[in-house]
Amino acid sequence: MTWYREHPAGVTFNVRVAPRASRSEVAGLQDGVLRIRIAAPPVDGAANRELVKFLSKQLKVPQAAVTLVTGNNSRHKTVSIANPSQITLDELSKLG
Repeated sequence: MTWYREHPAGVTFNVRVAPRASRSEVAGLQDGVLRIRIAAPPVDGAANRELVKFLSKQLKVPQAAVTLVTGNNSRHKTVSIANPSQITLDELSKLG
C-alpha cells in the first residue's frame, strides 16, 4: 500500500510541514504522512510558496501542477499533483 492516492485527475497525499528549518528537505514518512522541513517562515504564505516550489522541483513538475487542497494555515496539508507522469510517480515513491 502506498502513502499517496492516485485518482483520475492526479495524485493526492498528506504533508506535515515544519517551517523555519535550516534548509528545505524531506524528513521522512510517518504514519502515512510525508514530513517536510521548509526553510521559509510561516508568514504571509511564504512557507506554502516554498513548499509548492520544493515539491515541484523534487517531483519534476511545473509549479502550476502542485496545489494545496487543504491546510493553507496549518502544518498539516493535503497536496495534489495534477496529471503526473510515470517519472513523477517514480520520484514520489522515492520521497517516502
